[in-house]
Amino acid sequence: MTHAQFDPTARQVLAATAVEAKTRKDLTWQQIADAAGLSVAFVTAAVLGQHALPEQAANAVAELLGLDADAVLLLQTIPTRGSIPGGVPTDPTIYRFYEMLQVYGTTLKALVHEQFGDGIISAINFKLDVKKVADPEGGERAVITLDGKYLSTKPF
Repeated sequence: MTHAQFDPTARQVLAATAVEAKTRKDLTWQQIADAAGLSVAFVTAAVLGQHALPEQAANAVAELLGLDADAVLLLQTIPTRGSIPGGVPTDPTIYRFYEMLQVYGTTLKALVHEQFGDGIISAINFKLDVKKVADPEGGERAVITLDGKYLSTKPF
């Protein structure tokens, strides 16, 4: 049976415990995702409390991290989503995404609506990928792909 949370506290505690275990065991998010058999973005989000894992994946993650049966069950519950409490984010990495949306949000909206019409890009039917690539001018660049299904607004 599928269960949902109404309070994010338990998942926040589990996320802290899981990250501590990840650090102690010197694991990467990719290694955890490989054990779960799902994408690194989805598993990372799930372990951090933003998605529910399927039973097999929850068991694999818990075994790898040394988590108990209660954690396995909790990893399978539908969370109360939202990892950034109100206000402007203070973490520099998260803030830069906020800044990008402040600068380019209206541009993205204008381009999406011009190409697709009135609607949204789903964060539920969604894929995320992060890659590090060489910058031809020196250093490195981050290539972030946000791949969401477009859902049209329907008059009723």
